[in-house]
Amino acid sequence: MLVSSNQAMNPAMNDQLTNTSATAEQAAPEPAATALAVTEPAVTEPAVTEPTTSAEPTIEAVPATLNLAFDEEQIRQLTIDVLRTIYDPEIPVDIYELGLIYEIRVTPPGDVHIMMTLTAPACPVAGSLPGEVEEKLRDTPGITDATVELTWEPAWDRHLMSEEAKLALGLW
Repeated sequence: MLVSSNQAMNPAMNDQLTNTSATAEQAAPEPAATALAVTEPAVTEPAVTEPTTSAEPTIEAVPATLNLAFDEEQIRQLTIDVLRTIYDPEIPVDIYELGLIYEIRVTPPGDVHIMMTLTAPACPVAGSLPGEVEEKLRDTPGITDATVELTWEPAWDRHLMSEEAKLALGLW
């Protein structure tokens, strides 16, 4: 029960509040007692195994999920997904939607060749963006190698952008 400073100074009022709350406590029904059975989970000790002395690794030591064999269409989609994470620093749209990627060529077992352009020959990232694309693609599981070829023909212009990019830039 919260008691204000005025109540603390007035003993008669305190007695009245105490009697009222005591009456309310007596009138409140007590909750029915119910018995709940609580079971503790069984604790088992981990099995202790002796280390093997064989120096040769077994095939069971390699998880089956590490099989990263992708077909060409899956690698193409992986490539597009990676390209959508790379942005021209001057434009808030990824390089794929911006229309800078002219060609994606995939050859088994996972080699990717990108033909791309930049928004202008004097683009400040001309020296770094192709290398960033190669690096991010090579770091992608399933892609074994990546090369980027920079071209200026045809020259990039706004008609190469996707509708999504045009909307993002307010060019409608």
